[in-house]
Amino acid sequence: MDGLLDGSLALPTVILLVGALLLALSFEFVNGFHDTANAVATVIYTHSLRPTVAVIWSGFWNFLGVLTSTGAVAFGIVALLPVELIVNVGSGAGFSMVFALLLSAIVWNLGTWYLGLPASSSHTLIGSILGVGLMNSYLAADRAFGEGVNWGKVQDTAMALLVSPVVGFVCSAVLLIIARNLIKTPELYAEPPKDKTPPWWIRGILVLTCTGVSFAHGSNDGQKGMGLIMLILIGIVPAGYALNLQTESGDVAAMASHSKAAAQTFETMAAGATVAQADAQQQLSQYLRTGVVAPATFAALAVKSQSISEALDGKQSFKDVPPESRRAVRSDIYLVSESISKLAKGALPAAEKPALVKLKDELKGVTTFIPVWVKVAVALALGLGTMIGWKRIVVTVGEKIGKSHLTYAQGACAELVAMSTIAAADVYGLPVSTTHVLSSGVAGTMAANHSGLQMNTLRNLLLAWVLTLPVCVFLGAMLFAAGLYFVSHVLGLG
Repeated sequence: MDGLLDGSLALPTVILLVGALLLALSFEFVNGFHDTANAVATVIYTHSLRPTVAVIWSGFWNFLGVLTSTGAVAFGIVALLPVELIVNVGSGAGFSMVFALLLSAIVWNLGTWYLGLPASSSHTLIGSILGVGLMNSYLAADRAFGEGVNWGKVQDTAMALLVSPVVGFVCSAVLLIIARNLIKTPELYAEPPKDKTPPWWIRGILVLTCTGVSFAHGSNDGQKGMGLIMLILIGIVPAGYALNLQTESGDVAAMASHSKAAAQTFETMAAGATVAQADAQQQLSQYLRTGVVAPATFAALAVKSQSISEALDGKQSFKDVPPESRRAVRSDIYLVSESISKLAKGALPAAEKPALVKLKDELKGVTTFIPVWVKVAVALALGLGTMIGWKRIVVTVGEKIGKSHLTYAQGACAELVAMSTIAAADVYGLPVSTTHVLSSGVAGTMAANHSGLQMNTLRNLLLAWVLTLPVCVFLGAMLFAAGLYFVSHVLGLG
């Protein structure tokens, strides 16, 4: 926050910075409202923990999950955004993007929470991102509608979000059936006695699964806010956050050397084509939007790789790079690393691919980092939200999905599947909906147990799930357009 502390930021920019950070933390706070139910509904309705104890326990493990997260999901979400908005996140369009994403997600999450409908924070954020991308392409005179949206990443993310509820339903049902055939303990499958805690071993399993879902949820969902906060910081205070200033001197020297070698490789691949320094960014942005490879693509990569090499030549640390140059260096690193990632899927010669992929990994390592204070801030927001807004969604999950009371076995099976699914998605950097996995898991156990399902609740849940994407696309698009007008005409930011 150097720019804020030393007074180098203009007042309108400071207002935007503080407002954007508060909105990002509010998004995670409201996220806690929704997703508390996924962890605590089962332990509350099986009388394993008192509600107050359950939400505090869940909030604590959400907090730890955020702190120990890898950041893969955070930058997976960021990769869905239009490349020109990421590269120019400190511009008026960049500010509009961040505010549109956060406001639309918060509005939908609060609305569905008020109605007691478990909705997906992942769906809301991704819908908002799509809306911003579509409106950005619509307003741009030099590209087709929809161009610039990272449809490949959207497809991977949408697949994870669509498959996870099915996994939750089917796997929870199958796990319950297996348990009934292997564990012949009648009390596991009966309605829990009122005001009586379960046997110690059953209680231990349920508390353990509650802990696992809380931790996995924090490690996955908490990263979405972290990714957006990093975009905000990179755009407004790039001197401190555009590059990982803690990178070892040996790594900086290796990047300079490998970038210089890559520049020569790309120059050969360009087959005589040339691109001016001023046009290289536009050329690579166009490639990342369209996926169309041309000799000019390799020429632009040669130019940007050489720029990185020259910027880092002789530097012991990124702290040696002049503060005013760090945003430009980061933009070059981002464009080169993302372009190599895309080319590695089929457009790179086999002989050159290992060295270029190694360079890509080195470059990504200095731009995809999360400072500890960002993790702590998001963890606190998510944990506090978990402790405060839990009751509406818990009642829906615990009472309104099935026609009978949740049993010990049903709660444990749904939680085990949710915990495993979220943890697996976290490893692969895929944002999944904790809400969808757990709610579907409870429904799956009710179906497997022939307990009956409350169709009105399921219909409302499905309607909320189906409407989330289109509504958030619309909100994201409209708020982005309104934000562009505000920051350019009212605040005077380009």
